[in-house]
This record gives sequence, C-alpha cells and structure tokens, in this order.
Amino acid sequence: MSTEGPVVNVHVLFFAKSRELANTPRSKVDVPVEIIASDLLDQLVSRFGLTSIQNSLILAHNESYIENLSDKILLKEGDELAIIPPLSGG
Repeated sequence: MSTEGPVVNVHVLFFAKSRELANTPRSKVDVPVEIIASDLLDQLVSRFGLTSIQNSLILAHNESYIENLSDKILLKEGDELAIIPPLSGG
C-alpha cells in the first residue's frame, strides 16, 4: 500500500464471502491515519483479493457502518475495520 504521512496498524475483520476470499477471518494492516473511505476500501479489496465482490461490500469502522464512502475517516492505532458482504437470505 502506498502511504504518505502517518500510518497506524488496524485490525481488519472479514465476514461471510469476504472471509472465504481473503482466506482468513482477521488480519492486521498498516493504513494512513486519514483516508477517504472509498480509497481505504479499494486498498483492502486489492490487498485481500476481494475484487469479485467489491461493488457490494459494506465497510464498518469500530462497529459503525460507513454510510458514505466519500467521507474522510480518521484511524487510530488498534482501530477495527470490518468488511461485510451483503447477507443473503435463506
């Protein structure tokens, strides 16, 4: 990941199909302290091979859904990101 400026280490949790594609339930990654949500999602999709479900993912930061991917988010050391694919009914 290309980084400019300060970087923090955050936890990334994967659910359902994203867990299957990433081949892990969780990971730790270094990310910029300040980043646009869509750029962060793009970096995570690229890094963990989630391209096939990229357009339907929900991103959460510390258990709060990020409603607008054009929002800038501020991350702190140890924050938690969750990648949540659409939940299928059944």
